[in-house]
Amino acid sequence: MKTLLHGACVVFPNHSETTDVLLEHGSIIGIGDRLGCQPDITVDASGCYLTPGFIDMHVHGGGDALFGDCTPEAFRTIMRTHVRHGTTAMLSTLSASSTDTINACLDVYKTVKEASSAEPLPDLLGVHLEGPYFSGAERGAQDSAHLRLPDPEEYLSILERSPYIRKWSAACELPGALDLGRVLARRGIIASIGHSDASFAEVRTALEAGYSCITHFYSGCSSLRREQAWRRAGVVEAGFFFDDIWVEVIADGCHLPESLLKLIYKIKGPENICLITDAIRAAGVPDAEQFYAGGSARDASHFIVEKGVAFVPDRSVFAGSIATTDRLVRTMVQLAGVPLVEAVRMATLVPARRLGVDDRKGSITPGKDADLVLLNQQLEAVDVYIRGMSCRDA
Repeated sequence: MKTLLHGACVVFPNHSETTDVLLEHGSIIGIGDRLGCQPDITVDASGCYLTPGFIDMHVHGGGDALFGDCTPEAFRTIMRTHVRHGTTAMLSTLSASSTDTINACLDVYKTVKEASSAEPLPDLLGVHLEGPYFSGAERGAQDSAHLRLPDPEEYLSILERSPYIRKWSAACELPGALDLGRVLARRGIIASIGHSDASFAEVRTALEAGYSCITHFYSGCSSLRREQAWRRAGVVEAGFFFDDIWVEVIADGCHLPESLLKLIYKIKGPENICLITDAIRAAGVPDAEQFYAGGSARDASHFIVEKGVAFVPDRSVFAGSIATTDRLVRTMVQLAGVPLVEAVRMATLVPARRLGVDDRKGSITPGKDADLVLLNQQLEAVDVYIRGMSCRDA
């Protein structure tokens, strides 16, 4: 069945223009004003932007569920929650956990990934293990009970258990972390510096060992400090300095203010930035501030939601975001002043390239998956297509 999306302002990697896009059998098969075919369905998309589906490589949960709940129902709840806001592919992300929980999450991921489903849900592109090898000094909201040093016996067992791990975040300065980076790089897994108190020099050494990314830049990252009279640069400064480092950015407008969003964009450039939600279970929950106020009985993660973001109960640090991917794009455009084309690219083609799926995702190109988002003029998702199927009709 052919579906024609007519009259949208189509956002391509380097420009946008008003034109038509034709879908069939889950793929994009044509772009242009004169496609010379009779579609089965025509969608009037005039007045909307049509973008590639958003790819979120760092998302923990949504819809009052976490991937760490380790049930198929939780996985599908998260997927249903985020697809409504434009996420068409994701890495299932697990925070610092016990070995048993990591293994359980990997087993459930395999079950959900390999199950056939006619429901239009985001494509699971792999697992992102955020931890457990983190610095206590930069742990943020990570559970200190699960922080530990890299143990080859543990991480090799985990890697042998699952072929689906695509990204692993660790504090590169910990004893054994460089060996972990080398192992991950040899296996084609993204080694990312996260929740790290590393010095500038330690980041340089980590790059040589295979690390290439910084997890949620600025959050859980050491920065400029004074040791008596001496100034010492940290992870943040290294992230800006080294061109080979790319960064995740939580563009919810809370984790990073306007000034830092603009600074990161100016120095790193859009090709080295992947927009992420870092969303926890509160994402996509209606009236989340009331639902999770003061640590409700249904709050299994000990956080509160205020002013559009999650805090630990004493409000000393953020506990993750409640963002969805359309909010990331809105923030970059409306707060940071980034051109829409580039904001969309940081949520689509750039992560697709980093994850090695840009042959089928990340841009509106004939032959690629028909994973698409219709945004209104306020940059809110009004419909999402997964393999050419409208989620609004599901």
